[in-house]
Amino acid sequence: MNTDGVIDGDWEYRPLRLPPGISRRAAATQLSIHAEYSGWELSTVRLYSDGSRKVWLKRRRRNDLLPGVIV
Repeated sequence: MNTDGVIDGDWEYRPLRLPPGISRRAAATQLSIHAEYSGWELSTVRLYSDGSRKVWLKRRRRNDLLPGVIV
């Protein structure tokens, strides 16, 4: 996962690049894991002509975590 994120007010956003050839089911599983264990939710998805996807995840900012650390 790319660790370059954006903070906008009470929300933080993280991009996630899914390579071409990954099935919808595998992509959904990976996103579910991020949601379940790290509190991320889906913000936007872009599907590119090569089959790759760029997904933006978002979550409310938490002050109890170190910046850039995904748990």
